Amino acid sequence: MRSHRRPRLLAPLLLIPLVSSCFASGGGDDSGSGGGKDGDGARLRVALAFPPAENLSPYGADATLLSRLGVTEGLTALDANGSAAPALAESWRRDGEKTWEFSLRDATFQDGSEVTPASVADSLTHATDAAPAPAALAGVTLSAEASGDRVVRITTAEPDPVLPLRLSSPSLAILSKDAYGKSDRADPVGHATGPFELTKVNGATSASLDRFDDYWGGRAQASGVDARFIADGTARANALRTGELDIAEAVPVAQAASLDKETRRDTATTRTTSLLLNASSGPFKDAGLRAAARKGLDASVFAKDVYEGYGDPGAGVYGPAVTWAEGKRSKPVGRAAAKKADGDTITLATYDNRPELPEVAQVVKQQLEKAGFTVKLTVREYSRLEGDALDGKFDAFVLARNSLLDTGDPVAVLAGDYTCDGGFNIAQLCDKGVDRAVADAEKIADTAERQDAAMAAEARILGSDAVVPLVHQRIITGVADSVQGVILDPYERTLVGTGTRR
Repeated sequence: MRSHRRPRLLAPLLLIPLVSSCFASGGGDDSGSGGGKDGDGARLRVALAFPPAENLSPYGADATLLSRLGVTEGLTALDANGSAAPALAESWRRDGEKTWEFSLRDATFQDGSEVTPASVADSLTHATDAAPAPAALAGVTLSAEASGDRVVRITTAEPDPVLPLRLSSPSLAILSKDAYGKSDRADPVGHATGPFELTKVNGATSASLDRFDDYWGGRAQASGVDARFIADGTARANALRTGELDIAEAVPVAQAASLDKETRRDTATTRTTSLLLNASSGPFKDAGLRAAARKGLDASVFAKDVYEGYGDPGAGVYGPAVTWAEGKRSKPVGRAAAKKADGDTITLATYDNRPELPEVAQVVKQQLEKAGFTVKLTVREYSRLEGDALDGKFDAFVLARNSLLDTGDPVAVLAGDYTCDGGFNIAQLCDKGVDRAVADAEKIADTAERQDAAMAAEARILGSDAVVPLVHQRIITGVADSVQGVILDPYERTLVGTGTRR
């Protein structure tokens, strides 16, 4: 298989003022004042849909689990507009084409050591040496060094106009020196900087977190978090209904009506469910058969029927939550003429962590069979499926993908998912025209021009028929009546914060 490479990005070029990330919260503020009469607020009981797949490594998919639980954070964060905002760095400026300087705020690691330029540089160096590379560093050569008491200088081998946004990625969380120990593995337990500290991890079943009282952003109102990893969406919803949980993420749409209106919060996200077709091997190596599959699918039924109105028909890689995309979208470029499918056998796979996906896959199966294909369907838990998907062992794959999760940059998801060396290229697409369009977009610093270039690249990707967007999702979060301050983040990076309480 082609070598794994991960995405690239978008962000401001000048010194950024101190602003807060502001996503909608499920009631209450997000201040850091203590909760309860004595400042010891009740613990939060939270269910997440995905169990740890990589022993809570901060460099892969588990990085988002850590950020959603308020454990880790990076130098920057994403604000509600998708721009880079201060986190551990108060401000930054560009110094020439290849170097940026980040000024650190006063902050403390959960093990009691100080966040210093040297510790930040050491943490970023470990990230650059990780294998496989974190999503936000794919194709990027980066070095970091301390510069004075509060400044970190970060230099890239090539000019990187979007470095501040890159550093907002959950996979580039800053950890203390002791997180690395003598092994190659980074251990976030007790070594991060967020408002909640991991104290116990029970494999892929549950985790306990305590409030980190010295958090730079203020003392969290909840005294801790008891997190459970429950892949079954119905079980998550049932546990919320029976009072076993305070917060349940990714409630299945089939369960939404069983929750009180005040309990369910739906949020437009940048997540799109798509059908990915293996463009390098098997029947769908033939662009004409990919076109036949695309023509045989009716995307309108997914938003209306499978997602019961909690979604919009698939239009492209980016959906309505990416507000600038619709006005810039152009027709797909270079589509092949559809051939007639004549019983070609294909393997279709998806995962059940997101409970709608097996139903989506069943509808896809029926529609493709009607179009003349013979379809064999495989459904597994995601951690047992990803490796085979990345290795191209399936002909087709139903994937729910947040297009702005890894970096916030619209170009990054295209580079990671659809270029020859893309590290998350489940479609196995390798097209010179696509690679050229993505590479052109990666070079652009101006935000509007970068968006235009991203849409031009999207038109080529859609023209390949290696991806067929099915539905743009709204995520339903179950929140008990007694809970306030849940963070409803369209990027799905955060869930609980200093102001989340019951």
